[in-house]
Amino acid sequence: MGRIERTREIARRRKRRVQLKKLRIRFAAATSESEKAEILAKARRLSPFVTLEEASNV
Repeated sequence: MGRIERTREIARRRKRRVQLKKLRIRFAAATSESEKAEILAKARRLSPFVTLEEASNV
């Protein structure tokens, strides 16, 4: 039996949160501006309003 819509939604949200956490860590470790821009573009595809600059300053 397949998943119902609500459990799929929760799974998508959890996966998005894990992926953004990994991208925040990579963004903080990035040294060049081009690398940071590439990571930010990936994060924006997952979540359009994400801000990674604040996470790196914390």
